[in-house]
Amino acid sequence: MSDDNPPSSEPQQKSLIDRIGHFLTGEPQDRDDLLEMLKEAQEKHLLDAEALSMIERVLKFSEMRARDIMIPRIQMNIVPKDAALENIFSLVLEQGHSRFPVIEDDRSKVVGVLLAKDLLAHAINSKKLTVADIMRPVNVVPESKRLNALLREFRTDRDHLAIVVDEYGMAAGLVTIEDVLEQIVGEIEDEHDLPDDEENIKKSSDKRYTVKAITTIDEFNEFFSSTLEDDEHETIGGFVIHQLGGMPNKGDKLEYGDFRFEVVHADNRRVYLLKVILLDEKKH
Repeated sequence: MSDDNPPSSEPQQKSLIDRIGHFLTGEPQDRDDLLEMLKEAQEKHLLDAEALSMIERVLKFSEMRARDIMIPRIQMNIVPKDAALENIFSLVLEQGHSRFPVIEDDRSKVVGVLLAKDLLAHAINSKKLTVADIMRPVNVVPESKRLNALLREFRTDRDHLAIVVDEYGMAAGLVTIEDVLEQIVGEIEDEHDLPDDEENIKKSSDKRYTVKAITTIDEFNEFFSSTLEDDEHETIGGFVIHQLGGMPNKGDKLEYGDFRFEVVHADNRRVYLLKVILLDEKKH
């Protein structure tokens, strides 16, 4: 008796439509399979490259934590709790932020948030007030806070800034809703940025180098056979900020020992890239 069923000719690999169907019906799918499906859709011009890139960032988003994107506390633009309002107008105008962490004693103890609009509201009639008189409560999150949960809190609470604290409850940095959203939509790259896959220190000539601000002081010292020290900061960006006495602007320069540092790329919140020029005869 012959078998009425024809030989199976079903391809081993499911079609794109079948795989999308399985995904939509809620059947278990691992992330690798989903990414493979999306890349296949992009190859078939059903999805453009930019959309695919955004979806990939969204898939990584829920695994990221506040510590991964926070602005380190050394790079925070802060105001002291006991400062008179009339003494901080110039700082607020110069930095251009809408919110400033308020500290007590040092940067590790953030006790509130100053809104620029609150300061302006008292600019004429209440200059003798202090920051403590008008600051608002601060939103505090642990370093381990997942970004998807943090974004949900920002939206629910209609808040825009949170202070990230370490296991001891000390401020480790800050994160804004803009920082969180950039993990999905991506950042606008500067022409001076070094790609993530490049080294932290890049040689331009015998005496000129481009150095990422996140380079640790130990790595810098090892590369240049130098002895820079900073008990408070771990990165060369933090070292330069400390030596300059505050957040620098693009083009600001610092001469220290055998080096001249120039800020190549910085915004109102952090330093990204430095030019380092050797002032002695060292060559690497």
